[in-house]
Amino acid sequence: MANNTLKNATMAAVLTAVIVTPVFGLQLVRQGARTNMETHWDLVALAAAVVFVFQLLRPWLARPFQQLKTSIPMLPSAPAKGNKWIIALLILAAVIWPFFSGRSSVDIATLVLIYVMLGLGLNIVVGFAGLLDLGFVGFYAVGAYTYALLYHWAGWGFWEALPFAGAMSALFGFVLGFPVLRLRGDYLAIVTLGFGEIIRLLLINLNFITGGPDGISGIPKPTVFGMEMARRSSVEGARTFHEIMGWTFDNQHMVNYLYLMALALALVTLFVSTRLIRMPVGRAWEALREDEIACRSLGLNPTRIKLSAFTLGAMFAGFGGAFFAARQGMVNPESFTFIESALILAIVVLGGMGSQVGVILAAILLTVLPEVAREFAEYRMLIFGLVMVLMMMWRPQGLLPMKRPHVELAK
Repeated sequence: MANNTLKNATMAAVLTAVIVTPVFGLQLVRQGARTNMETHWDLVALAAAVVFVFQLLRPWLARPFQQLKTSIPMLPSAPAKGNKWIIALLILAAVIWPFFSGRSSVDIATLVLIYVMLGLGLNIVVGFAGLLDLGFVGFYAVGAYTYALLYHWAGWGFWEALPFAGAMSALFGFVLGFPVLRLRGDYLAIVTLGFGEIIRLLLINLNFITGGPDGISGIPKPTVFGMEMARRSSVEGARTFHEIMGWTFDNQHMVNYLYLMALALALVTLFVSTRLIRMPVGRAWEALREDEIACRSLGLNPTRIKLSAFTLGAMFAGFGGAFFAARQGMVNPESFTFIESALILAIVVLGGMGSQVGVILAAILLTVLPEVAREFAEYRMLIFGLVMVLMMMWRPQGLLPMKRPHVELAK
């Protein structure tokens, strides 16, 4: 056992040295007209030594983490019916909180709620239907650009464009479902990844419609019953919400309003998805995830089940995209890269596939922690990848995995 540990530690240290050398050990430095190569073998040696020591101590370090597989509770796939009072108190606290908090905190919370919507939407596709989707950001982009284009070309407001944004994303999800009906696993992931990139490239190249790389700017914020929440109305002679209410204009009011809107959309997403998974279509998604052949033998139509999962998941992404466009005031293709899809998928995996409460917790962690530790911003993806590796090693089922129905036979 000790010999194997020493052998593995040595091999890991050698591989670390090979990987780190071209990145940190050898650096090109420009000095006037000449380019010199500087060596930093101390950094290479330090990295190899850290990995060697870690691998040697890994069996002892892993013991405390073994309890994570059993100590963290398993939750039902959705909020339980018996906890209505607790849920009501949490919602009330979430509604009241922004009025006693600062602008930056409310902004971060609004971003968290957007990712909650996206995570719950992708949870339908990946967590319940078991379809690995790496291009989910494409539906997010469709929703955002639907609102932006409807405003830019037709002058529509947010509330008019919101249902069309969801419907357009759902249509794209339905269309995407047909090419992937016969695909599973890695092949399905590759096709959906290509779909996400196709959407982004179309947004870049269709200059005459989407504005190309510059995107579309000047997108208005949502109104309150048709009244703008601004210092001055953009329509001559119209009164703003603050003027009618007799309030002094404050930018914090718009920040709070956007947060409450995001909270309402996230709660609607949670409620609808919770109802869906308790309906026959939700049971069909779970049957498809567990075994497609058995699902077909039960008389269920896998084609319809897959299309329903893609369509409904994409619809929620469209709502999130429309709200994102309204919050930012502009959209451009660089907001919808593969990194966004990876982050949303990581939220679903980290929280526990199929667990809605876990998805909400993971969205909070993966959004808030990078904002809190801004001094480590350049190492964000490195830390993010390390956390995911550790989770897959010690808690592969996620932070709050879904409690699946099961029957135990008496001994």
